[in-house]
Amino acid sequence: MKHSLGRYAVLAAIVVVVVAGWLVMAGRHTPPDGADLMRSKSSAGGAYVVSVEPEAEPVEQGPLHTWLASVKLPDGTPVVNARIGVDGGMPAHGHGLPTAPKASHAGDGVYRIEGVRFNMGGLWELRLSIDGPAGEDEVVFNIEL
Repeated sequence: MKHSLGRYAVLAAIVVVVVAGWLVMAGRHTPPDGADLMRSKSSAGGAYVVSVEPEAEPVEQGPLHTWLASVKLPDGTPVVNARIGVDGGMPAHGHGLPTAPKASHAGDGVYRIEGVRFNMGGLWELRLSIDGPAGEDEVVFNIEL
């Protein structure tokens, strides 16, 4: 009889751990309250207005994506031939992007960002550093998968 009760206790403990883990992971796919999910905004210093969008929807976990970034001066003038650096990651997990995306000017202030991969669900950051006619500035976009 003691042997059977021990098995049930171990089984119950395993179930509790699995359910708790599932609840924690399910909670990670919900953006934090007040998370800014806007796809268009001013850069941190106000030098540029930047919009981003995926080249194709839906944005899924796993495959490589290409994003388009439109970079303009605050007066609406397209920023051509700026140097755009791409970085990012998952702040809640403390890791960066699993790839090294590159940006190239596609024309009229639009930049193609190729090689973006989100390898898990949750809240990601896509960080663009811009070096153009108004100087250096940065903008961060939150992306929820």
